[in-house]
Amino acid sequence: MQSQPRLLIVEDDGLIRLDLVDMVSDLGFTVQEASTADEAVEVLETEEPIQAILTDIDMPGSINGLGLANVAHRRWPDIRVVVISGRYNPAEGVLPPGAIFLTKPVSPDLIEKALADVGLLVAC
Repeated sequence: MQSQPRLLIVEDDGLIRLDLVDMVSDLGFTVQEASTADEAVEVLETEEPIQAILTDIDMPGSINGLGLANVAHRRWPDIRVVVISGRYNPAEGVLPPGAIFLTKPVSPDLIEKALADVGLLVAC
């Protein structure tokens, strides 16, 4: 039996993070959480392998979600990346190859489609 894919949710707003965790858990993922990109890098370095990151852009710390997406792509190239924001729309070439951008607010259907588009879910 295959284990559940592990996904890291990175969001500084606790209520939004909880909502995202619920959406992703309902899709069958095992979820890790981080409230900053710096914390997310620590999780990526110390925890069991993560298959995907779902990150907000605007967060406190030494790097934002775009920085995290690019660091993750360089250091762990197999990790899938979904970036979300209610304030920013990344310019062409800012996201790592294969990453998907979603505008907040996001719905369970949008999250499911994005995770299918990065190859983590089989489309129904």
